[in-house]
Amino acid sequence: MFTVKAFTFSPVQENTYVIYNEQGHAFIIDPGCYFDEEREELARFLHQNKLTPVKLLNTHCHLDHVFGNKWVHEQYGLELHLHPNEKQVLDFAPASGLMWNLPFDNYNGPLHWLNEGDEILLDADKLKILFAPGHAPGHVCFYCEAQGFVIGGDVLFRQSIGRTDLPGGNHETLLNSIRTQLFVLPDETIVYSGHGQPTTIGYEKKYNPFLT
Repeated sequence: MFTVKAFTFSPVQENTYVIYNEQGHAFIIDPGCYFDEEREELARFLHQNKLTPVKLLNTHCHLDHVFGNKWVHEQYGLELHLHPNEKQVLDFAPASGLMWNLPFDNYNGPLHWLNEGDEILLDADKLKILFAPGHAPGHVCFYCEAQGFVIGGDVLFRQSIGRTDLPGGNHETLLNSIRTQLFVLPDETIVYSGHGQPTTIGYEKKYNPFLT
């Protein structure tokens, strides 16, 4: 059974997720740790809970979601998993960092592709890959049907949606992704977003002004 732990990192206030099981195995999703003390906080949590990270996953590769990729790779020996369409976004991230006055060293190790419908196993638990472009061209969400939650990245927020004015973004594509990939999930499904507090599918169907 998964336990979900969220951290809010960097000046962009991005949500980094560690999801782990009773065996002490963990996925690190969208490590946004920018400052040394943020990396130390993440490492301390893993150490204190006796967790072994086994996969590094990106929902998408905008700079605030990839600040910590290189550190995770060097610290834990993990290689990056992402959708093929996000390779171009990953490559652009350092230039984007300079534009935002947030320079960082990008991950440049091996890449492993996540494709729509794939399942990622953590011992007996699994996440399903939902393909949800619009905010970014290769954005994916990680859905746990058994426990009723989705790690949603920057697709759907509490009463908001991801921005679509960045390179590769498209407003209508994003709305279609939400309606066909997320709004088909049970209403009680918890959405752990890339920014802000969690929400549920049912709440957003009822109150999200972009989708009502």
